[in-house]
Amino acid sequence: MKIRFRLLGAVLIIALLSAAFYYSKSGMGLHEERTIFGSNDKTTIRLWYTDDALTDYLTAKVVEYNKKSKKARVEIECVSGLEYLEEISKASVAGDNYPDVFIMTHDGLEKAYLAGLAREIKNPEFLDDEALGFSDSAKNAVTYNGKIIAYPYYFETSSLLYNRTYLEDEVRARKQAEIDAAEGEAAQAAADAGEIEGEDITQSDGTEQVPAEGDVEGEAVEEVTVSPEEVQQGVQEMLPSTIEDILLFADNYNAPESVESVFQWDVTDIFYNYFFVGNYMNLGGESGDDISAINVYNEDTINCMSFYQQLNQFFAIDESAVNYDKVLQDFIDGKTVFTVATSDAVAKIEAAKAEGNCSFEYGVATMPALNENYKTRTMSVTNCLAINGYSEHQDMANEFAEFLCSENTDACYTMSGKLIAHEGIPYSNASLVSFVSVYGNSVPMPKLMATSNFWVQLEIAFADIWDGADVNDTLKTLSENVKLQINGTAVEEERLPDATVVITEGQEE
Repeated sequence: MKIRFRLLGAVLIIALLSAAFYYSKSGMGLHEERTIFGSNDKTTIRLWYTDDALTDYLTAKVVEYNKKSKKARVEIECVSGLEYLEEISKASVAGDNYPDVFIMTHDGLEKAYLAGLAREIKNPEFLDDEALGFSDSAKNAVTYNGKIIAYPYYFETSSLLYNRTYLEDEVRARKQAEIDAAEGEAAQAAADAGEIEGEDITQSDGTEQVPAEGDVEGEAVEEVTVSPEEVQQGVQEMLPSTIEDILLFADNYNAPESVESVFQWDVTDIFYNYFFVGNYMNLGGESGDDISAINVYNEDTINCMSFYQQLNQFFAIDESAVNYDKVLQDFIDGKTVFTVATSDAVAKIEAAKAEGNCSFEYGVATMPALNENYKTRTMSVTNCLAINGYSEHQDMANEFAEFLCSENTDACYTMSGKLIAHEGIPYSNASLVSFVSVYGNSVPMPKLMATSNFWVQLEIAFADIWDGADVNDTLKTLSENVKLQINGTAVEEERLPDATVVITEGQEE
């Protein structure tokens, strides 16, 4: 028996030495994922993410991928978002169950790239696939120093949300008023010509109501029905192309008692304010990665921010009493006609409707310009799939990322509430399609590490200007501060002319 055990031990030692020799010749890293018996010879690829809302969706996608892939099997892990990149770096250096792919917001890509945690994707031409339709905004979000260093996955942006039922009612009311006015003019003209017999009817306001030809005295005149096609066309014409159009609408709107404000948005959050200056404020160029492209203080931004400040006269929004949740709830409750919202609003409104707490229809429109001279652009954040630079399975990691980004159904939205970052997804709700369109023209949040606190400073500047601070001085100081932060030396900006834009439309009561 002892001889048998010795022989068995010798065989095991030889087997272990053979395995060690094989691995030393193969060039594989010591912590590289090994295939094991019973695993179908597949290599494990790990995906990390921080938003638990994605868990069900990602689980379903991983099951689908694992069934079709002959080389790789994927494991997912939802981890804390605190010190996310730092934890990825620690795990990667230690070689301890690190992610080969991870989901992150695009504004952190410079930091990830410089830390070696993100690298250029294997096939950049993937983003030019016309069948998928990645917008320039999606591509710019994942571009750094001319390289595509991640895959755009899903996004968030803001746009104009409107109460469609209120607009439809207003279209009908205005159409009826036009018809009544036309009939009244025609009847008066006929009476003046002596074509109508009978007594004129004096109304309570002292004006005379003349029965139209063919009317029977004492018989109620039937209200004219406005066709659905006319209502649809009327709503499209009523949707504002500028903020000044909203002011004009407010000046002429016969609002129901439930409406407390025609237009309200969260003036305390830069994500909902940025569209005012988004087309003219430059922080890092189109891809947000060019440290030499900083243009915060210019005549256009001065005029846009002056326009913003003047809106406080028309839409008196109390900063201390407003936040995004309240603004959205007021819209759901029918207290406002227009607001600025992110795509999460769609699911919240639909939930309120399902619970019987919202009885109107709504829609999403492109963010209006300020006026005929000044355009707007909203800000966007793209969550992307980065390939870990430490991964020893680069090809498989890229293949899996492409698989996720090739989603062609609305499953991601229905299961997680996230909108895929390319066009062509068959969303059943037209409002979601509108957000995709707005995203395509949005400004990706810059990824420059040197300007990371700029957004706090800009948010403070917006608050000060809303409260009446001098627009020119505030923007001049903001520009000097950001350039000091970047260059390390003080910069004195040449003072530009004061704003010339003036809002003259009617004031909301």
